[in-house]
Amino acid sequence: MNTILVGCEYSGTTTLAYAITDWAKSALGGPFGFHDHWKIPHLGHPKSDSDEYYQQMIADWRAGTGEDPTVTGFDKKEQELFLALTPGQKECFQRYHMEYHLSDAFYGYRHHNVVGMHIDEAVYAGLYYGYGGDGDYADRKVYARKLEKTILKRAPNSVLILVKASPEVIRKRMSDNPHHNGLIKDKDVELVLGRFEEEYDLSILSNKFTIDTSTATVEESLGEFVDKMDQFLTDSDRTDMLVNNAKARGEWV
Repeated sequence: MNTILVGCEYSGTTTLAYAITDWAKSALGGPFGFHDHWKIPHLGHPKSDSDEYYQQMIADWRAGTGEDPTVTGFDKKEQELFLALTPGQKECFQRYHMEYHLSDAFYGYRHHNVVGMHIDEAVYAGLYYGYGGDGDYADRKVYARKLEKTILKRAPNSVLILVKASPEVIRKRMSDNPHHNGLIKDKDVELVLGRFEEEYDLSILSNKFTIDTSTATVEESLGEFVDKMDQFLTDSDRTDMLVNNAKARGEWV
């Protein structure tokens, strides 16, 4: 499975990614997860290679007793130092960051899933990062399509999912649970939502669908994902499901 989950900050991409990961591990068996570290300054992985440590961080976050693991890769000082970089330095880092995640090191795995990545950059870079705007070097709107051509060569079955919510819901979530070093500004909510819709429409990935989390629970959004994703499952995905079900029933030797 190769998915790209995108959407405005506070739309629920990270929350849904965790739910999808749980479902996929149960349905497919084996390791499954998302790379969710693209919004400046939250760019690094949590500082441990231990899956047990990472799963505990997720459990603590879900219980409301810990930080979202996707924002813990850089500590406070490191985030301050990254924010102090020039726009040119940030642009270079992010460009290499994205190119690296299109390498054999990732597409050599059965499942490669990301949250945001080039779509985040196309929406946020010119607006908030100081680089990649219309006509700039490495214009992110143009660059996004370039990366998608590579994605289609690496994994033509890739699926783009736009997670969205109404402006009113986005603002309520911003007020109720403000993110540390949050990105989107109140005055920009409609603009950013519109830009994600635009990038979704412009994407050359033909396998795609949307999920609106405005009034849905996490479980309902996950159910919508599972239903809509079914048409895009590969033969390998379906084989994994059959084998996993057989093992669960004790019918696999």
